[in-house]
Amino acid sequence: MSQLAGDIGEPPERAGRALLKEPAVRETHSMPRLSYEFDIESCWKSIPAWRAVSAEEFSDHQWQLRNSVSSLSGLAKVLGSRLSEGALEEFKRGMQTAPMNMRLTPYLVSLIDWDHPESDPLRRQFIPMASQLLADHPMHQEDSLGEDEDRVAPFLTHRYHDKALFLPTTICPVYCSYCTRSRVVGGSTPVRDKATYGAKQTAWEETFAYIRSHPELEDIVISGGDASMLRPDQLEEIGLTLLGIPHVRRIRIATKGLAILPMQVTSDDGWVKALERVTDFGRKAFKEVCLHTHFGTTREMSQWTVEAMKRLVGIGIKVRNQSVLLRGVNDTFGSMYRLVKSLSWLTIQPYYVYTHDMVPGCEHLRTTIATTEELSKALLGTTAGFNLPRFVCDAPGGGGKREISSYEYYDAQKGISAWTAPRIKPGRVFYYYDPIDELPSEGQAFWRNVEANGAVLEDERSRIEARIRSLSPA
Repeated sequence: MSQLAGDIGEPPERAGRALLKEPAVRETHSMPRLSYEFDIESCWKSIPAWRAVSAEEFSDHQWQLRNSVSSLSGLAKVLGSRLSEGALEEFKRGMQTAPMNMRLTPYLVSLIDWDHPESDPLRRQFIPMASQLLADHPMHQEDSLGEDEDRVAPFLTHRYHDKALFLPTTICPVYCSYCTRSRVVGGSTPVRDKATYGAKQTAWEETFAYIRSHPELEDIVISGGDASMLRPDQLEEIGLTLLGIPHVRRIRIATKGLAILPMQVTSDDGWVKALERVTDFGRKAFKEVCLHTHFGTTREMSQWTVEAMKRLVGIGIKVRNQSVLLRGVNDTFGSMYRLVKSLSWLTIQPYYVYTHDMVPGCEHLRTTIATTEELSKALLGTTAGFNLPRFVCDAPGGGGKREISSYEYYDAQKGISAWTAPRIKPGRVFYYYDPIDELPSEGQAFWRNVEANGAVLEDERSRIEARIRSLSPA
């Protein structure tokens, strides 16, 4: 039985919601206004370097990739007078400690509000401003989800009984500053050397052999990096090989491309036709092929998104969305409601909303478990159940995705939640820690004590685990 408790010594029957200062999301009977009229006006015309670019050029995925912005000097050149000296200086200092390099498509650059970059939710996801950064949590981890621990082949992580994660590339069309795989994705930075790699077809056989030899594997996720960076022949080889394995019933192709480069779907006929061939093969074999994408806000949606989805729906491809809950981006009821409803209108199924992983460089973007839990509750009843995303915490250390209210213990004052995963790693307890700056003064004082004496946290965890054992059925 899950418990929300404060003082470890407090008896279970007294543990309750009193710990929370106030609801993280206030209940309201008024619903945010919605608009499904997505803009296709010449947004890029406000960018000095692209004023002369035609709609035909801007709509071409190859032009987008060739003109991607990969440095602050490149960004300054493209924006000209649109980028203030103050913002540029903030970006320079922010990028000095960022876990990811810069890579932005012109489409994405054109959607950012450069008159107010400090509050823009798109900029916040991709370019850090030094004044908004916070020190990493003492318990952050570069491999927060323990993917390396569960690696069974050079490109394969096998954690869940019937599912595996295939990472054939670490290259992406854009680099998100909150990436859970920032240890390997996004190129080397001033604070981290990385051995990134593109797709290596000659090196995949060991991965395929492992999957063939494990008949319990029914579901394979193809991610990275980003699957949109696979060439059409590579995408087809992976898809047809996996679907040709008798016990593989489902594959999911993961890409943020639909959100930040919809032109790939509207103009890259080779890639889309490869996806269509894989999907047709799966359909004829009575197997499922899904495209999993990643919209974090409605600001990433435009008429290009509509046209891309019309093409995907037209060739019978199912699309699901996975979001990360980000402070200042989508952590209010209004922003999340608009995202969920807009995805549904686009025939994209809202699937997961993740509590932000405890990776470095992202403390300013993380939210509390209480906020995530309250948002999940607030969305109930606002739309059809199949269009409600599951809010989850991917338990640090390899516990896997846990429903947000399924913690065994949560102290909202100290920001400590404890989770078990009996079907994945029985007998272990996994901990997630809320961002310290979001805690009340008592909780912040606790973490100052932890930094002065690490044994304080060890004692706290020992008491938590004793409590969990006492509440577990014999």
